[in-house]
Amino acid sequence: MHCTRTVPPNTDGHYRNHCPYCLWSLHVDEVPGDRASTCRQAMAPIGLVEKSGKGWQVVHRCTACGHHQPNRLVRDGESPDDLDLVLDLPWL
Repeated sequence: MHCTRTVPPNTDGHYRNHCPYCLWSLHVDEVPGDRASTCRQAMAPIGLVEKSGKGWQVVHRCTACGHHQPNRLVRDGESPDDLDLVLDLPWL
């Protein structure tokens, strides 16, 4: 939605929920994995957090409603997240 590139499937055994090229996401969940949100608007990457057992996560904020959601980074597989973009994000 943001950079318009095709988001490849994740190959590291987890689901991908953001673009590896620009780190933007789409507001589809209210609770991770529920796909219950009716908002469906773009979510901007606003920072990083570290969660026990999940490692670094990108925090996204919905550009329409302000909902915040952390999402696991994709560091392995055929199309990992752009590490330069990740490292440019502030720690929250």
